[in-house]
Amino acid sequence: MTVSAATTGIPQVLKDARTAMDKAIENTRREFSSIRTGKATANLLDTIRVEAYGQSMPVNQLASINAPEPRLLVVTPWDKGQIQAIEKAIRDSELGLNPSTQGGVIRVPLPSLNEQRRRDLVKVVHKLAEEGRIAVRHARTDGRERMKKMEKVSEDDVKHGEKDLQKAHDDAIAKIDESLKGKEAEILEV
Repeated sequence: MTVSAATTGIPQVLKDARTAMDKAIENTRREFSSIRTGKATANLLDTIRVEAYGQSMPVNQLASINAPEPRLLVVTPWDKGQIQAIEKAIRDSELGLNPSTQGGVIRVPLPSLNEQRRRDLVKVVHKLAEEGRIAVRHARTDGRERMKKMEKVSEDDVKHGEKDLQKAHDDAIAKIDESLKGKEAEILEV
């Protein structure tokens, strides 16, 4: 009975903890990708909604968005009648962008970030990374508590399980730190 409890219980706890840690890493990376670094990406305009056809629609449902240069977005509306509405929505958004229409496309130049704004963004990224680390630690603590509450499992099995849990924790923290370094370098790049 001891062997079956150890072989089914501890691996399941480890699997659950790793899943929770992976979710924390993925969530942190997703949060990082939403931070504007001065490089043009099509998802920068994802939050903008345009009044079109009697309803509020995301800009990416009304036009294709491309980034042909690092500091330029090109928005090409599928319905040329929506150009003014899309341009107005981009200008009125809180992103601080100043689009201009040329022919059938809207060109959106991205202003470069000043030094103070870069420092502020680095602080935000560090805060997001810490939130990710906290989620990883919670997963480790939860796994450890579940292992200690198991019945009919030897102390040695629990110790080995905790060792594996700590290794998974350390790996997850390292991945978050690696993502943080990359994002920080991206923000500080002039």
